[in-house]
Amino acid sequence: MPIFRPFRGLRFVSEHFAESVAPPYDVLSTDDVRKLRASASTNITWIDVPLPEDGDDPYQIAAETLTTWCRSGVLIRDDMQAFTIYRMSFADESGTQRTISGVIGALEVVPEGAGGVLPHERTTPKASTDRLELTIATNANLSPVWGLSRASGLSRLLETPGEHLGRVTVDGVTHTVERVSEPERVAEIEKLVSAADVLIADGHHRYGVARQFRSHVDQRELNLSTDASTTMVFVNEMSPEQLAIAAIHRLYTNVNANALRDTLLKSYASIASIPADKHVLEEMARSAAIALVTDSSEVELFVPRDDANLGDRDLDGARLEQAFASLDHTVAYQHGVEHVVKAVRSGEASAGILIRPVPFDEIVRTAERGDLMPPKSTFFTPKLLTGLVIRQMEQD
Repeated sequence: MPIFRPFRGLRFVSEHFAESVAPPYDVLSTDDVRKLRASASTNITWIDVPLPEDGDDPYQIAAETLTTWCRSGVLIRDDMQAFTIYRMSFADESGTQRTISGVIGALEVVPEGAGGVLPHERTTPKASTDRLELTIATNANLSPVWGLSRASGLSRLLETPGEHLGRVTVDGVTHTVERVSEPERVAEIEKLVSAADVLIADGHHRYGVARQFRSHVDQRELNLSTDASTTMVFVNEMSPEQLAIAAIHRLYTNVNANALRDTLLKSYASIASIPADKHVLEEMARSAAIALVTDSSEVELFVPRDDANLGDRDLDGARLEQAFASLDHTVAYQHGVEHVVKAVRSGEASAGILIRPVPFDEIVRTAERGDLMPPKSTFFTPKLLTGLVIRQMEQD
């Protein structure tokens, strides 16, 4: 089972909290970063998202900025080891008010395949040099991985509020941060999370960088070895009430839309065509269907044929991989129906396929079997903010 520990976090002082946090680096465009930086000289993007204009060595500049903020009092280090309770309150797609509550701590960095910390989907190739160089320069975890704990009772354990540190509302989601430093409660959280596997929900690449950083430290015999054996992770209980899962749809290029449709018909049956509007996802859920998006004003619904050998897993992404296995094509990933429709109608993609969110039971089965879903199967929402707490690794 994975080790889960508290740590002495670096935190923005209360008067800077709301202006200093930001969405994660991998959802921000360059223009987004520039706007956030222009809004506050203490925004976390000055450290977390190096830009070309930052100079020849942006990672060193980020490290110097972090040091300056610590010395000037913009960031204050906790007096003692603590966990951070992080709550996200929002209205889901059905309009129901929800709150996801989890805890930020330092989770063990285990070798690939060792167990304890488990991936849930295959990852697409992605350059990780930037994140590794930034971690080496700052000796810090700036944004958390998102993990799902199989430990029953974590949500209940986090119901009691901790010391309130800050609250901010971004894009309709209210993010609340509390500190837990009382030894008895810290020990309870540590024991519970360390008693069960953690499934990585979001941040597979960040966790991979943590493995690379641990190897970097070990090979150079640096005196950060203890802290490099863990990385900053937000952990919440793997339960339906504590998850909001959206689909990541497919965009296809280097293939004709008619060829896609013809290939699809070998394993699927066309059942209806409906307007490409906001009700598409509702009809897909009702019909257990996927939807083919072309340059038409309507999308075409398809369901797997009874005689199609598409496996027993309730995963649209896996079924599509199998259905298109013999067809030459290039696939990209996009969430949001309107973005898929726009990409197809603009000619950016030949066609798109809308898929349904992965059912919670399939996530559980993936964990139990040790299986992997196709890349970009799940889109966990809301996205975790960066800058709520920073974990800077201390010298041994």
